[in-house]
Amino acid sequence: MLVSNIFLCQLSEAFAQSDPLPSWNESPTKKSIIDFVTRVTTEGSPDVVPVPERIAAFDNDGTLWCEKPVYFQVAFAFDRIKAMAPQHPEWKTTQPFKAILHKDMQALAASGENGLLQIMAVTHAGMTTDEFSDAVRDWIANARHPRFNRPYTDLIYKPMLELLTYLRANGFKTFVVSGGGVEFMRPWMERVYGIPPEQVVGSSGVVKFNAGLNGKPKLVKQPKIEFVDDGPGKPVGINRFIGRRPIFAFGNSDGDLQMLQWTAGGTGARFMGIVHHTDAEREYEYDRLSKIGKLDKALDAAAAAGWTVVDMKTDWKTVFSSP
Repeated sequence: MLVSNIFLCQLSEAFAQSDPLPSWNESPTKKSIIDFVTRVTTEGSPDVVPVPERIAAFDNDGTLWCEKPVYFQVAFAFDRIKAMAPQHPEWKTTQPFKAILHKDMQALAASGENGLLQIMAVTHAGMTTDEFSDAVRDWIANARHPRFNRPYTDLIYKPMLELLTYLRANGFKTFVVSGGGVEFMRPWMERVYGIPPEQVVGSSGVVKFNAGLNGKPKLVKQPKIEFVDDGPGKPVGINRFIGRRPIFAFGNSDGDLQMLQWTAGGTGARFMGIVHHTDAEREYEYDRLSKIGKLDKALDAAAAAGWTVVDMKTDWKTVFSSP
């Protein structure tokens, strides 16, 4: 028994001394994360936070995985259009579907928000939630990123996966709070991030209950938006679906600004982080002028308030979770 206890003590000490964020370079950024977690989880610390209140909220696109050249849910919708085209010959001459089939990005851009809404409606509605989940899983398993020629789930940020694991090991409950569709994210996030479906908050469309002809109940997706979980919608979504204000939040764009402000506005110790895409070689470099993942007002807010900004190029030893 004595030998066993000594071994357990040595194991515990070794674990405590091990690096919880090995893919992060030693820098003030990494130190700020570890210092915060230590302060809010150490008994006797003036900043200690009870376990039930250790809520961490993460944006998804551009924060936990890549978001270029287009949001991956949009890439999914485009691929759905191509797969469905044989059943819709009228799309050959009808915009915005014609633009997708002919890879005419100029015409697609000209269709604007209305065109995108049409695309999302025909690719995300008219099927049951189970059918949609199956379509998402199939796409995740088979689709490839146009630049990296790898599955999209290979483009998860390894440093952020380590951060999720580190937080959970210290009593945090981790949530995804994203502008992406909640039913697009839930089928794969538990396997990839370790975040279960009930801890995924996102934009949603109207879903209607249907008893079914055979008496088997089903939920059918409707072509109508119910809730947009982006910008000012994120704190609303957090309040509605989580019910606790986060003490730790990470984003990467102006769409995350209000979530970070909401987190900062609480009492006690708070951590607000932003992933700044500065690595054109290993991933992408963009911020203020980007149409996707624009980081402008949030970057200024971070500088003014002293939030932690991750410089992808200098703070991360590696970017993606898979080589």
